[in-house]
Amino acid sequence: MEQARAAPGGGYPPAGRRPAGLGELLGHLFSEAKSLVADFAHLAILDARRATLNLGWLLGSVLIVAVLLVTAWMGGLAALIVWMFGKGVSWPLALGSLAFLNVVGAAALAWWMRRLVAELPFEALLRQLRGEPAPERRNQERP
Repeated sequence: MEQARAAPGGGYPPAGRRPAGLGELLGHLFSEAKSLVADFAHLAILDARRATLNLGWLLGSVLIVAVLLVTAWMGGLAALIVWMFGKGVSWPLALGSLAFLNVVGAAALAWWMRRLVAELPFEALLRQLRGEPAPERRNQERP
């Protein structure tokens, strides 16, 4: 009957083996923790690799979309110039007016981008680390 209880899972250690001491348990705990940290590091590396590949595909796709949009814009401008020439507008005036339209669009975009450049990267973090107070808001509509 004792033989049945001494089987694995019976609750008794195998014959001739003493229960694990505190040092052995701590060593096993440290080994398991090290293995767990290594597994998480491996998972983080694999996830970072996957994110890098996805970012590469995303940037490549954005580049292709940008080329397609630029060619479509140029085709639209060419069609507009031909239409204007068909209505009796001279070539120089048609080309000049659409070039001016492009310059106005670029200036509007540059004016909008100026606000983005005005804020330095990590400005709020650096201000917090220095212990400086937050600046007063210039406009209340922007969060």
